Amino acid sequence: MNRIVRPALILVVLALAVSACAPAPSAPVRIGVLPILDALPMYVAEAEGYFADAGLTVEFVPAASAAERDQLMQAGAIDGMINDLVSTMLYNQGGRQIVVVRMARSATSTFPQYRILASKDSSLTTPADLAGVPIGISEGTVIAYVTERLLQAEGLAAEDIVGVAVPKISDRMALLDSGELQAATLPDPLSSLALQGGARLIIDDTAHPEYGLSLISFRAAFAEESPQSVRAFLAAVEKAVEAINADNTRWNGLLTDKQLVPAPVLESYQIPVFPVASVPTEAQFADVLAWTQAKGLVTGDVSYAESVDASFLP
Repeated sequence: MNRIVRPALILVVLALAVSACAPAPSAPVRIGVLPILDALPMYVAEAEGYFADAGLTVEFVPAASAAERDQLMQAGAIDGMINDLVSTMLYNQGGRQIVVVRMARSATSTFPQYRILASKDSSLTTPADLAGVPIGISEGTVIAYVTERLLQAEGLAAEDIVGVAVPKISDRMALLDSGELQAATLPDPLSSLALQGGARLIIDDTAHPEYGLSLISFRAAFAEESPQSVRAFLAAVEKAVEAINADNTRWNGLLTDKQLVPAPVLESYQIPVFPVASVPTEAQFADVLAWTQAKGLVTGDVSYAESVDASFLP
């Protein structure tokens, strides 16, 4: 009897030991997402099983606006998000709250991220024509930053650039279409919809691509506590970016399901090239910091070394 029981006990002990050594299932990585094209690689990584292959469960938490996304982040309801350098400065001016781990999207010489457009009924055609003309923007945001930097790069003096606050993009588009705004800055692909409706391009960041970019950032505490989850997440996103860049014609279903591109332009819209594993440069960071300081949005310094960490990239 003992000879039968003893091997059984050994098997039980071994099973318990293996169970104790096995890694516990990882908690879902919660990502705050806006309905923007920048999130496409994340959705591709989910649809193609890249997150699952990396042993990750990723939960997308929708946010209707950047303000709602920031509320979720500040409440600890999300672990990561797509944001930009202006919001990074606002988060980290009092100490490191978030860490930038990758570029999400960036303007290139052929694909814009932001466009300054003129109303179809205006006589504006060049950046110089915008001197003293109110331009619809969202104040204190990357939209305002890109607007000023693009026009300054084209020779306008800072005092000649006049922004008018229209925070909601839908309102900005409607006012531009009606002619109540002569000019406005819009993100792609909504700017493509405005162009289809008759708006005219004044300038976009294909002329100065260093200004147009978005980021993937995580709560600093999450990145410190779960570095392997961040690395696995970025490895899966990298595979998705490679798949998109290899064939940008496969993803219309996701663009529609996730409402990343307006339906009227979907058939003609060309998905841009997404950046491979990279982070913003120190020069890009310093320029945005200088702009936020000049606007009184940030007081004191914000550290690039503390705010940007490329070590998580595959």
